[in-house]
Amino acid sequence: MRPGTLALLGDAGLVRVPRAAPLRTLTRRHAAGGRAGELWAGLHLPGINPEKLQQLAVCAQRFTPRVSLAPPDGLLLEVQGSLHLFAGVAGLRCALMSECLRLQVQPVLAFAPAALAALVAARAGKPLAVMDLAQLTGQLAPLPLAPLRWPPDTLARLARMGVRTIGAALRLPRAGFARRVGSQQLAMLDVLTGRTPEVRVTFHAPERFRRRRELSCELENHALLLAALAPLFADLGAFLRARQCGVVELECRLTHRHVPATRCVVRLAAPATDVQRLAGLLGEHLSALNLPEPARACELRADALVPHLPGSNGLWQPGEHGGSAGNEACGLIERLRARLGSEAVHGLTRLEAHRPENAWAVTGPPPAAGHRGAQSGCCADAPAAGRRPLWLLRAPQLLCVRDGLPRRRGPLRLVSEPERIETGWWDGGEIARDYYTAVDIHGVRLWVFRERAAPHGWFLHGVFG
Repeated sequence: MRPGTLALLGDAGLVRVPRAAPLRTLTRRHAAGGRAGELWAGLHLPGINPEKLQQLAVCAQRFTPRVSLAPPDGLLLEVQGSLHLFAGVAGLRCALMSECLRLQVQPVLAFAPAALAALVAARAGKPLAVMDLAQLTGQLAPLPLAPLRWPPDTLARLARMGVRTIGAALRLPRAGFARRVGSQQLAMLDVLTGRTPEVRVTFHAPERFRRRRELSCELENHALLLAALAPLFADLGAFLRARQCGVVELECRLTHRHVPATRCVVRLAAPATDVQRLAGLLGEHLSALNLPEPARACELRADALVPHLPGSNGLWQPGEHGGSAGNEACGLIERLRARLGSEAVHGLTRLEAHRPENAWAVTGPPPAAGHRGAQSGCCADAPAAGRRPLWLLRAPQLLCVRDGLPRRRGPLRLVSEPERIETGWWDGGEIARDYYTAVDIHGVRLWVFRERAAPHGWFLHGVFG
């Protein structure tokens, strides 16, 4: 063996290493699967709500792009590459604390080379700053087991064994610990001490589109305003194509000199990516606005982006051989909203109730309403007892009776078996009725009922389409 070399006997045989080479390259720190070179900041935020946790995660991305949520009250940041920007750990701690205080959050902050270790130390209320993985186990040993958030029965079993700290749990034989406590808890201890690398999901802030354009002169003509918005719509189209997203709500803001900005909101029946269609709908909405002053600037916003999967066209055109209306129905809903107002266009939804007047409710048009078949109660293949008319009267109308049979512009002919509905005793709206389908002298199908209680009156409740 040459002078200046060191012989190591390993699994692969005799390995010669130059004596000048630093022996730290063979330590566990650099063999731990990517743990070396990482430093995690763990924030424990007791009592924080999910909305503010998301807001803090967005703000934390100015410190590092690697931000990970640890719900319900934790946040993790990988900050090794950011230390030189904040004059080390002390400067970064001050910056993070200032950001949390700005959002009115009181955190506990700890630093460690393993993400779970930083989070557990913060949960335990210990603002540690461990930079070396070799010192991590010693710093974690005095901490209690509760911050690991194991099941209560597991913690109780360990307490009966006299194991109440992380160090005591690490000193137990691994095979016995896995058999008596659980392999999942043993794996968590390995992640905690950096023995096993941990993969964390990176938080991505919700994307939104906002573009603003200052106008060269003040405008109040709607056509000129729409032309001024054309470059913003071009940017919106490129933005949506790059992300394969669509919008379900689009907002235009017009800024004035002396009065607050005018908002014009376009709500869509289905996710859209066609900017020409969006511009046309916005033009319809703008034409109905009375601007208080000429506009000095315009802004286009789309905060709610949804994944957009382009659908394939049907073989048959709408109306041919059962071809569905497809996007035409969505376009009709949007044009009606633009011309009549959003409050003038409604949808209907079914409710789980036996009383007919309580079995439906008015809602907004559902998303992608044109892509789903109409679900009327008068379906041809529905059982006779389950048929319901689309049109119900606001209040049942009393009918004339002759020889015990109802009349409406002449005698009515009953064409169905009775359907008995008795319900509502629990809320004071009890009914007891026998419903029939009837046909009048003009062939109109009606939904009528006869009260089971005296005086056994006949009433009209609905009209079939």
